Amino acid sequence: MKIEIRADGAHISGYVNATEKKSRPVMTPHGKVIEVIEPRAFEQAIERAGNITVSVDHDQTHIYASTEAGTCTLYEDPIGLHADVLITDPELIQLAKAGKIRGWSFGMYNVVDELEPRADELPIRHVKSLDLDHLTLVVHKNPVYSATSVELRADAEVQMETRSSEETPQISETEPKEAEPPIFDIDSYRRRAEALRNNRGGKK
Repeated sequence: MKIEIRADGAHISGYVNATEKKSRPVMTPHGKVIEVIEPRAFEQAIERAGNITVSVDHDQTHIYASTEAGTCTLYEDPIGLHADVLITDPELIQLAKAGKIRGWSFGMYNVVDELEPRADELPIRHVKSLDLDHLTLVVHKNPVYSATSVELRADAEVQMETRSSEETPQISETEPKEAEPPIFDIDSYRRRAEALRNNRGGKK
């Protein structure tokens, strides 16, 4: 996670989740598994999604950025799901400056998956497709890598799964440049003064 403090706010960018990478053990509707999100699952989710919002600690009562407002840009590349977020809230900017933003989390539902059984190890859950619900910045809560809950979406109950990451942000701050003082041209001043003296001396 990279945090750049600029004149227009805090620019937060980084990978929310890596594709084709085995997770730590996670609890899912299938029980405990190792999870792998397949390539293009995020890309297709972004194409299907409407407005994806950015909150803090999964508190949806306060939205800090969104794709609809143009303050959140999401895309999938060969590494995984990448986010660029612009935060303009003064309190959250101060938390970003202080290094208090500790990671990303996202919510997914309508998950299409396939289990790969393994004899003496946890099965691998291959996530083929998902719907992306929201992103959140982890600030006050200890990031729990995975959690599952039942939520109401479009008048129907859906199983919402969250995945989180914890990392140390790289913070940089761009100070606005101050206007440089004008350069005083002593030679030009002397020439102008001499010309004025000459003009006055020539008057009758």
